[in-house]
Amino acid sequence: MNTPDEPTTISRRDLLIAGAASAAVVAEAPAANAATTPAPKLSGLSKKTTIEVNGKTHVLTLDNRTTLLDALREHLHLTGTKKGCDHGQCGACTVMVDGRRINSCLTLAVMHEGAKVTTIEGLGKPGALHPMQAAFVKHDGYQCGYCTPGQICSAVSVLNEIREGIPSHVSADLTARPQVTVVELRERMSGNICRCGAYSNIVDAITEVAAGRTA
Repeated sequence: MNTPDEPTTISRRDLLIAGAASAAVVAEAPAANAATTPAPKLSGLSKKTTIEVNGKTHVLTLDNRTTLLDALREHLHLTGTKKGCDHGQCGACTVMVDGRRINSCLTLAVMHEGAKVTTIEGLGKPGALHPMQAAFVKHDGYQCGYCTPGQICSAVSVLNEIREGIPSHVSADLTARPQVTVVELRERMSGNICRCGAYSNIVDAITEVAAGRTA
């Protein structure tokens, strides 16, 4: 038995047990508070938004933070538009808004009130393919197919941009009408990544559609 003047000794095992018990008590306190504290109400964060998608008008009540990509996939169930990087770096989510291609993961749905959105589902359907879709099939412009919807939407927009005379980073003369060349197509499609590496076939598909002027 220890006298008052003698230091109290404790075994290593008892020290570990005491430490574990103290940690458990500290951890239980926040958990208990969390269970009794009601979650804050998120009022005023939703908005009614009207968007025309593939020719059909939709009125959606969305959280203001919902991206256009999530609105299309989760609310309208148009899953052709893919979620790849979700950071605007791969192009798998490319759609056309009022005739211009955008990365739908980088924009909020509520920002496009009254806009006209075209997804891969709106370009063509089995038995009635868009010329660009048919060209991708013909030239094997895909392998796994995950990036293909974004590639096709981007490719259609690329030809529209060239016809409108919009220059790119590699256009030699900014005042001249750009031409459909391999260099131009590769530059304009550089935001759409194909991890399978079907780039040359994609260029062939776009070139064929451009020559037929059917896109």
